[in-house]
Amino acid sequence: MSDDVPYEPPDWLDWEDRSLAPYAMKTRRSRGRRHPEPPHPYRTLYQRDRDRIVHSTAFRRLMHKTQVLAAQTNDHHRTRLTHTLEVAQIARTVARRLGLNEDLTEAVALSHDLGHPPFGHAGEEALDQCMREHGGFEHNLHALRIVTLLEYRYPDFPGLNLSWETLEAMALHSRRRDAPEAADYTPLTLPSAPSDGGEGRVRGQPPLEAQVADAADSLAYDAHDVDDALSVGLVTVEDMQEVEFWRRASEQAQQRHGPMAPEQFQPTVVRLLIAWQVGDLLEQTGRRIRQERIRSVEDVRAFPEPLVGPGPEVRRLKMELEEFLNRRVYRHYRVLRMAEKGSRIVRMLFEEFRRAPQLLPPRYAHRIDGAGPERVVCDYVAGMTDRYAQDEYLRLFHPSAAV
Repeated sequence: MSDDVPYEPPDWLDWEDRSLAPYAMKTRRSRGRRHPEPPHPYRTLYQRDRDRIVHSTAFRRLMHKTQVLAAQTNDHHRTRLTHTLEVAQIARTVARRLGLNEDLTEAVALSHDLGHPPFGHAGEEALDQCMREHGGFEHNLHALRIVTLLEYRYPDFPGLNLSWETLEAMALHSRRRDAPEAADYTPLTLPSAPSDGGEGRVRGQPPLEAQVADAADSLAYDAHDVDDALSVGLVTVEDMQEVEFWRRASEQAQQRHGPMAPEQFQPTVVRLLIAWQVGDLLEQTGRRIRQERIRSVEDVRAFPEPLVGPGPEVRRLKMELEEFLNRRVYRHYRVLRMAEKGSRIVRMLFEEFRRAPQLLPPRYAHRIDGAGPERVVCDYVAGMTDRYAQDEYLRLFHPSAAV
Protein backbone atom coordinates (compact mmCIF):
# COMPACT_ATOMS: atom_id res chain seq x y z
CA MET A 1 0.00 0.00 0.00
CA SER A 2 1.28 3.45 -0.86
CA ASP A 3 2.11 5.70 2.07
CA ASP A 4 -0.06 8.48 0.67
CA VAL A 5 -3.27 6.38 0.71
CA PRO A 6 -5.32 7.48 3.73
CA TYR A 7 -6.43 4.85 6.20
CA GLU A 8 -10.12 4.05 5.92
CA PRO A 9 -11.55 2.80 9.24
CA PRO A 10 -13.91 -0.15 8.90
CA ASP A 11 -17.64 0.26 9.07
CA TRP A 12 -18.31 -1.76 12.24
CA LEU A 13 -21.85 -2.67 11.27
CA ASP A 14 -20.61 -4.13 7.98
CA TRP A 15 -17.81 -5.87 9.89
CA GLU A 16 -20.36 -7.50 12.22
CA ASP A 17 -22.40 -8.72 9.25
CA ARG A 18 -19.31 -10.29 7.69
CA SER A 19 -17.59 -11.63 10.79
CA LEU A 20 -20.09 -12.66 13.44
CA ALA A 21 -21.89 -15.99 13.53
CA PRO A 22 -25.40 -16.09 12.04
CA TYR A 23 -26.88 -16.63 15.53
CA ALA A 24 -25.04 -13.60 17.00
CA MET A 25 -27.00 -10.50 18.01
CA LYS A 26 -25.83 -7.94 15.45
CA THR A 27 -26.24 -4.24 16.02
CA ARG A 28 -28.42 -3.81 12.94
CA ARG A 29 -30.92 -6.27 14.46
CA SER A 30 -31.28 -4.35 17.73
CA ARG A 31 -34.64 -3.01 18.84
CA GLY A 32 -32.81 0.20 19.71
CA ARG A 33 -33.32 2.51 22.65
CA ARG A 34 -36.44 3.78 24.39
CA HIS A 35 -35.34 7.37 23.70
CA PRO A 36 -34.06 7.52 20.10
CA GLU A 37 -30.56 8.91 19.58
CA PRO A 38 -28.56 9.53 16.41
CA PRO A 39 -25.90 6.90 15.67
CA HIS A 40 -22.40 7.56 16.94
CA PRO A 41 -19.72 8.15 14.27
CA TYR A 42 -17.35 5.41 15.48
CA ARG A 43 -19.02 3.40 18.26
CA THR A 44 -21.78 0.85 17.85
CA LEU A 45 -24.93 0.77 19.95
CA TYR A 46 -23.55 -1.89 22.28
CA GLN A 47 -20.15 -0.21 22.62
CA ARG A 48 -21.98 2.86 23.88
CA ASP A 49 -23.96 0.70 26.31
CA ARG A 50 -20.69 -0.68 27.68
CA ASP A 51 -19.17 2.78 28.03
CA ARG A 52 -22.24 4.25 29.72
CA ILE A 53 -22.25 1.43 32.26
CA VAL A 54 -18.54 1.84 33.06
CA HIS A 55 -18.95 5.61 33.55
CA SER A 56 -22.06 5.29 35.72
CA THR A 57 -22.11 6.12 39.41
CA ALA A 58 -23.59 2.72 40.22
CA PHE A 59 -20.65 0.95 38.56
CA ARG A 60 -18.08 2.88 40.60
CA ARG A 61 -19.94 2.07 43.81
CA LEU A 62 -19.36 -1.65 43.19
CA MET A 63 -15.76 -1.08 44.32
CA HIS A 64 -16.97 -0.83 47.94
CA LYS A 65 -19.77 -3.40 47.93
CA THR A 66 -19.49 -6.89 49.41
CA GLN A 67 -19.09 -9.93 47.18
CA VAL A 68 -18.81 -12.59 49.92
CA LEU A 69 -16.50 -10.94 52.44
CA ALA A 70 -17.17 -7.45 53.78
CA ALA A 71 -14.98 -4.77 52.25
CA GLN A 72 -13.01 -4.08 55.41
CA THR A 73 -11.81 -7.71 55.79
CA ASN A 74 -8.62 -7.05 53.82
CA ASP A 75 -7.42 -5.32 50.65
CA HIS A 76 -7.03 -8.45 48.50
CA HIS A 77 -10.32 -10.30 48.38
CA ARG A 78 -12.91 -9.61 45.70
CA THR A 79 -15.52 -6.90 45.78
CA ARG A 80 -18.52 -6.60 43.47
CA LEU A 81 -16.39 -4.52 41.11
CA THR A 82 -13.46 -6.92 40.78
CA HIS A 83 -15.87 -9.83 40.40
CA THR A 84 -17.71 -7.92 37.65
CA LEU A 85 -14.47 -7.24 35.76
CA GLU A 86 -13.49 -10.90 35.98
CA VAL A 87 -16.89 -11.98 34.67
CA ALA A 88 -16.60 -9.54 31.75
CA GLN A 89 -13.15 -10.87 30.83
CA ILE A 90 -14.32 -14.49 30.81
CA ALA A 91 -17.52 -13.63 28.94
CA ARG A 92 -15.62 -11.79 26.20
CA THR A 93 -13.32 -14.78 25.72
CA VAL A 94 -16.26 -17.15 25.33
CA ALA A 95 -18.16 -14.76 23.05
CA ARG A 96 -15.19 -14.32 20.76
CA ARG A 97 -14.66 -18.06 20.37
CA LEU A 98 -18.35 -18.61 19.59
CA GLY A 99 -18.51 -15.77 17.06
CA LEU A 100 -20.89 -13.68 19.18
CA ASN A 101 -21.15 -9.94 19.64
CA GLU A 102 -18.42 -9.19 22.20
CA ASP A 103 -19.63 -5.65 22.86
CA LEU A 104 -23.14 -6.74 23.84
CA THR A 105 -21.71 -9.61 25.90
CA GLU A 106 -19.42 -7.21 27.75
CA ALA A 107 -22.20 -4.69 28.36
CA VAL A 108 -24.39 -7.41 29.88
CA ALA A 109 -21.53 -8.75 32.01
CA LEU A 110 -20.56 -5.30 33.29
CA SER A 111 -24.16 -4.47 34.23
CA HIS A 112 -25.13 -7.77 35.86
CA ASP A 113 -24.44 -6.69 39.47
CA LEU A 114 -25.29 -2.98 39.30
CA GLY A 115 -28.36 -3.43 41.49
CA HIS A 116 -26.69 -5.12 44.47
CA PRO A 117 -27.18 -3.29 47.78
CA PRO A 118 -24.49 -3.08 50.47
CA PHE A 119 -23.46 -6.23 52.37
CA GLY A 120 -24.10 -8.73 49.60
CA HIS A 121 -26.97 -11.21 49.74
CA ALA A 122 -27.62 -10.37 53.40
CA GLY A 123 -28.34 -6.77 52.42
CA GLU A 124 -30.59 -7.93 49.59
CA GLU A 125 -32.61 -10.22 51.85
CA ALA A 126 -32.96 -7.46 54.45
CA LEU A 127 -34.26 -4.97 51.87
CA ASP A 128 -36.62 -7.56 50.43
CA GLN A 129 -38.09 -8.06 53.89
CA CYS A 130 -38.36 -4.31 54.45
CA MET A 131 -40.18 -3.98 51.10
CA ARG A 132 -42.34 -7.11 51.38
CA GLU A 133 -45.58 -5.07 51.40
CA HIS A 134 -44.37 -2.65 48.74
CA GLY A 135 -43.29 -4.84 45.83
CA GLY A 136 -40.20 -6.44 47.39
CA PHE A 137 -36.59 -5.97 46.35
CA GLU A 138 -34.49 -8.01 43.91
CA HIS A 139 -31.12 -6.80 42.70
CA ASN A 140 -31.67 -7.47 38.98
CA LEU A 141 -34.93 -5.53 38.97
CA HIS A 142 -33.22 -2.77 40.92
CA ALA A 143 -30.48 -2.70 38.28
CA LEU A 144 -33.20 -2.03 35.70
CA ARG A 145 -34.46 0.79 37.88
CA ILE A 146 -30.95 2.26 38.12
CA VAL A 147 -30.27 2.29 34.39
CA THR A 148 -33.76 3.42 33.34
CA LEU A 149 -34.46 6.00 36.06
CA LEU A 150 -32.00 6.59 38.90
CA GLU A 151 -28.80 7.46 37.04
CA TYR A 152 -28.88 11.15 36.19
CA ARG A 153 -25.87 11.89 33.98
CA TYR A 154 -27.73 12.81 30.79
CA PRO A 155 -29.92 15.88 30.14
CA ASP A 156 -32.11 14.33 27.45
CA PHE A 157 -33.42 11.26 29.25
CA PRO A 158 -33.55 9.57 32.67
CA GLY A 159 -31.15 6.73 33.38
CA LEU A 160 -28.60 5.55 30.82
CA ASN A 161 -30.96 4.85 27.88
CA LEU A 162 -29.35 1.48 27.21
CA SER A 163 -30.31 -0.75 24.31
CA TRP A 164 -33.33 -3.00 24.59
CA GLU A 165 -31.10 -6.12 24.46
CA THR A 166 -28.98 -5.06 27.45
CA LEU A 167 -32.12 -4.25 29.46
CA GLU A 168 -33.66 -7.56 28.42
CA ALA A 169 -30.65 -9.42 29.82
CA MET A 170 -31.13 -7.74 33.20
CA ALA A 171 -34.83 -8.59 33.23
CA LEU A 172 -34.29 -12.24 32.29
CA HIS A 173 -31.47 -12.63 34.84
CA SER A 174 -34.03 -11.87 37.55
CA ARG A 175 -35.78 -14.51 39.63
CA ARG A 176 -38.93 -12.38 39.23
CA ARG A 177 -39.26 -12.25 35.47
CA ASP A 178 -42.99 -11.57 35.63
CA ALA A 179 -42.61 -8.45 37.78
CA PRO A 180 -44.08 -5.29 36.22
CA GLU A 181 -40.62 -3.69 36.04
CA ALA A 182 -39.44 -6.49 33.74
CA ALA A 183 -42.49 -6.69 31.51
CA ASP A 184 -41.23 -4.27 28.86
CA TYR A 185 -37.97 -6.14 28.38
CA THR A 186 -38.90 -9.81 28.36
CA PRO A 187 -39.05 -11.34 24.88
CA LEU A 188 -42.29 -11.94 23.09
CA THR A 189 -43.98 -15.19 24.02
CA LEU A 190 -43.65 -17.95 21.49
CA PRO A 191 -46.04 -20.79 20.53
CA SER A 192 -45.53 -24.10 22.31
CA ALA A 193 -47.29 -27.43 22.40
CA PRO A 194 -50.82 -27.06 23.82
CA SER A 195 -51.13 -28.33 27.39
CA ASP A 196 -54.87 -28.09 28.05
CA GLY A 197 -56.52 -28.09 24.68
CA GLY A 198 -55.55 -24.52 23.81
CA GLU A 199 -52.43 -23.05 22.29
CA GLY A 200 -49.60 -23.07 24.83
CA ARG A 201 -47.21 -20.16 25.29
CA VAL A 202 -43.64 -20.14 26.58
CA ARG A 203 -41.22 -17.37 27.41
CA GLY A 204 -38.48 -16.96 24.84
CA GLN A 205 -34.76 -17.22 25.62
CA PRO A 206 -32.42 -14.22 25.61
CA PRO A 207 -29.69 -13.98 22.94
CA LEU A 208 -26.59 -16.11 23.36
CA GLU A 209 -24.60 -13.05 24.45
CA ALA A 210 -26.74 -12.73 27.59
CA GLN A 211 -26.55 -16.47 28.20
CA VAL A 212 -22.75 -16.34 27.98
CA ALA A 213 -22.57 -13.52 30.54
CA ASP A 214 -24.80 -15.50 32.90
CA ALA A 215 -22.66 -18.65 32.56
CA ALA A 216 -19.45 -16.63 33.04
CA ASP A 217 -20.86 -15.16 36.25
CA SER A 218 -21.62 -18.61 37.62
CA LEU A 219 -18.25 -20.17 36.88
CA ALA A 220 -16.32 -17.09 38.03
CA TYR A 221 -17.89 -16.76 41.45
CA ASP A 222 -17.50 -20.45 42.28
CA ALA A 223 -13.76 -20.46 41.57
CA HIS A 224 -13.09 -17.04 43.04
CA ASP A 225 -15.11 -17.64 46.22
CA VAL A 226 -12.84 -20.64 46.83
CA ASP A 227 -9.81 -18.43 46.24
CA ASP A 228 -10.98 -15.76 48.68
CA ALA A 229 -12.05 -18.31 51.31
CA LEU A 230 -8.60 -19.89 51.22
CA SER A 231 -6.84 -16.52 51.32
CA VAL A 232 -8.58 -15.35 54.50
CA GLY A 233 -8.48 -18.72 56.24
CA LEU A 234 -12.15 -19.70 56.15
CA VAL A 235 -11.04 -23.07 54.75
CA THR A 236 -7.67 -24.73 54.16
CA VAL A 237 -6.16 -26.53 51.19
CA GLU A 238 -6.60 -29.74 53.20
CA ASP A 239 -10.33 -28.99 53.57
CA MET A 240 -10.59 -28.60 49.80
CA GLN A 241 -9.42 -32.16 49.23
CA GLU A 242 -12.96 -33.39 49.91
CA VAL A 243 -14.11 -31.56 46.76
CA GLU A 244 -13.51 -33.66 43.64
CA PHE A 245 -13.31 -30.61 41.35
CA TRP A 246 -10.50 -29.09 43.45
CA ARG A 247 -8.77 -32.43 43.96
CA ARG A 248 -8.58 -33.22 40.26
CA ALA A 249 -7.44 -29.68 39.37
CA SER A 250 -4.73 -29.75 42.07
CA GLU A 251 -3.46 -33.12 40.80
CA GLN A 252 -3.27 -31.67 37.31
CA ALA A 253 -1.38 -28.64 38.63
CA GLN A 254 1.18 -30.84 40.35
CA GLN A 255 1.64 -33.00 37.26
CA ARG A 256 2.29 -29.91 35.12
CA HIS A 257 4.48 -27.91 37.48
CA GLY A 258 5.81 -30.23 40.17
CA PRO A 259 6.19 -29.01 43.76
CA MET A 260 5.07 -25.39 44.25
CA ALA A 261 5.16 -22.91 47.10
CA PRO A 262 1.72 -22.27 48.65
CA GLU A 263 1.57 -18.75 47.18
CA GLN A 264 1.84 -20.25 43.66
CA PHE A 265 -0.13 -23.46 44.25
CA GLN A 266 -3.46 -21.85 45.16
CA PRO A 267 -3.76 -19.43 42.21
CA THR A 268 -2.52 -22.13 39.84
CA VAL A 269 -5.33 -24.48 40.87
CA VAL A 270 -7.91 -21.69 40.68
CA ARG A 271 -6.76 -20.83 37.14
CA LEU A 272 -7.08 -24.49 36.14
CA LEU A 273 -10.60 -24.62 37.58
CA ILE A 274 -11.59 -21.62 35.47
CA ALA A 275 -9.83 -22.89 32.33
CA TRP A 276 -11.45 -26.31 32.72
CA GLN A 277 -14.92 -24.76 33.00
CA VAL A 278 -14.40 -22.32 30.12
CA GLY A 279 -13.11 -25.09 27.84
CA ASP A 280 -16.04 -27.32 28.72
CA LEU A 281 -18.50 -24.44 28.26
CA LEU A 282 -17.16 -23.74 24.77
CA GLU A 283 -17.17 -27.39 23.76
CA GLN A 284 -20.65 -28.16 25.09
CA THR A 285 -22.25 -24.96 23.81
CA GLY A 286 -20.71 -25.34 20.35
CA ARG A 287 -21.94 -28.92 20.21
CA ARG A 288 -25.50 -27.92 21.17
CA ILE A 289 -25.55 -25.15 18.56
CA ARG A 290 -24.45 -27.64 15.87
CA GLN A 291 -26.75 -30.48 16.97
CA GLU A 292 -29.82 -28.27 17.28
CA ARG A 293 -29.02 -26.54 13.97
CA ILE A 294 -29.16 -23.05 15.44
CA ARG A 295 -28.91 -20.63 12.52
CA SER A 296 -30.32 -17.35 13.80
CA VAL A 297 -31.21 -15.29 16.84
CA GLU A 298 -34.79 -16.41 16.27
CA ASP A 299 -33.67 -20.03 16.66
CA VAL A 300 -31.95 -19.11 19.93
CA ARG A 301 -35.06 -17.37 21.26
CA ALA A 302 -37.34 -20.24 20.26
CA PHE A 303 -35.21 -22.95 21.89
CA PRO A 304 -36.96 -24.31 25.02
CA GLU A 305 -33.94 -23.92 27.32
CA PRO A 306 -30.62 -22.04 27.45
CA LEU A 307 -28.05 -23.25 24.92
CA VAL A 308 -25.03 -22.01 26.87
CA GLY A 309 -23.98 -24.22 29.75
CA PRO A 310 -21.59 -26.90 30.99
CA GLY A 311 -21.69 -30.58 30.17
CA PRO A 312 -22.96 -33.27 32.59
CA GLU A 313 -19.61 -33.99 34.25
CA VAL A 314 -18.68 -30.37 34.93
CA ARG A 315 -22.25 -29.65 36.04
CA ARG A 316 -21.95 -32.46 38.61
CA LEU A 317 -18.53 -31.29 39.82
CA LYS A 318 -19.75 -27.71 40.01
CA MET A 319 -22.80 -28.68 42.07
CA GLU A 320 -20.56 -30.51 44.56
CA LEU A 321 -18.27 -27.47 44.81
CA GLU A 322 -21.25 -25.18 45.39
CA GLU A 323 -22.56 -27.48 48.12
CA PHE A 324 -19.16 -27.29 49.84
CA LEU A 325 -19.11 -23.47 49.55
CA ASN A 326 -22.60 -23.22 50.98
CA ARG A 327 -21.76 -25.49 53.90
CA ARG A 328 -18.20 -24.43 54.74
CA VAL A 329 -17.87 -20.83 53.48
CA TYR A 330 -21.22 -19.03 53.21
CA ARG A 331 -22.28 -20.50 56.59
CA HIS A 332 -18.93 -19.97 58.28
CA TYR A 333 -19.45 -18.13 61.54
CA ARG A 334 -17.24 -15.23 60.43
CA VAL A 335 -19.27 -14.76 57.24
CA LEU A 336 -22.55 -15.10 59.15
CA ARG A 337 -21.42 -12.47 61.65
CA MET A 338 -20.62 -10.05 58.83
CA ALA A 339 -23.93 -10.85 57.17
CA GLU A 340 -25.95 -10.33 60.34
CA LYS A 341 -24.21 -7.05 61.06
CA GLY A 342 -24.87 -5.81 57.52
CA SER A 343 -28.48 -6.97 57.61
CA ARG A 344 -29.09 -5.12 60.87
CA ILE A 345 -27.59 -1.90 59.48
CA VAL A 346 -29.75 -2.09 56.36
CA ARG A 347 -32.95 -2.74 58.32
CA MET A 348 -32.31 0.06 60.80
CA LEU A 349 -31.43 2.56 58.09
CA PHE A 350 -34.56 1.68 56.14
CA GLU A 351 -36.84 1.99 59.16
CA GLU A 352 -35.32 5.29 60.30
CA PHE A 353 -35.57 6.94 56.88
CA ARG A 354 -39.10 5.63 56.40
CA ARG A 355 -40.06 7.02 59.81
CA ALA A 356 -38.46 10.38 59.05
CA PRO A 357 -38.10 10.85 55.26
CA GLN A 358 -37.10 14.48 55.83
CA LEU A 359 -33.67 13.07 56.79
CA LEU A 360 -33.09 11.92 53.19
CA PRO A 361 -30.78 13.95 50.92
CA PRO A 362 -32.79 16.39 48.78
CA ARG A 363 -32.22 14.46 45.54
CA TYR A 364 -34.17 11.55 47.03
CA ALA A 365 -36.62 13.45 49.24
CA HIS A 366 -38.16 15.36 46.32
CA ARG A 367 -39.17 12.06 44.61
CA ILE A 368 -41.32 10.80 47.48
CA ASP A 369 -44.59 12.25 46.16
CA GLY A 370 -44.18 10.38 42.87
CA ALA A 371 -42.72 7.04 43.95
CA GLY A 372 -43.80 6.72 47.58
CA PRO A 373 -41.58 6.87 50.68
CA GLU A 374 -40.78 3.15 50.89
CA ARG A 375 -39.48 2.84 47.32
CA VAL A 376 -37.45 6.05 47.57
CA VAL A 377 -35.90 4.95 50.88
CA CYS A 378 -35.15 1.57 49.29
CA ASP A 379 -33.46 3.29 46.34
CA TYR A 380 -31.30 5.33 48.71
CA VAL A 381 -30.25 2.42 50.93
CA ALA A 382 -29.67 0.04 48.00
CA GLY A 383 -27.34 2.53 46.37
CA MET A 384 -25.07 2.75 49.41
CA THR A 385 -21.65 1.15 49.59
CA ASP A 386 -20.82 -0.89 52.68
CA ARG A 387 -18.70 1.97 54.02
CA TYR A 388 -21.30 4.66 53.37
CA ALA A 389 -24.04 2.56 55.01
CA GLN A 390 -21.91 2.19 58.13
CA ASP A 391 -21.18 5.92 58.14
CA GLU A 392 -24.89 6.75 57.80
CA TYR A 393 -25.66 4.33 60.61
CA LEU A 394 -23.18 6.14 62.87
CA ARG A 395 -24.49 9.56 61.86
CA LEU A 396 -28.06 8.56 62.70
CA PHE A 397 -27.60 6.42 65.80
CA HIS A 398 -24.25 7.27 67.42
CA PRO A 399 -24.47 10.41 69.60
CA SER A 400 -20.84 11.47 69.08
CA ALA A 401 -20.74 10.97 65.28
CA ALA A 402 -20.59 14.03 63.06
CA VAL A 403 -23.68 14.65 60.96
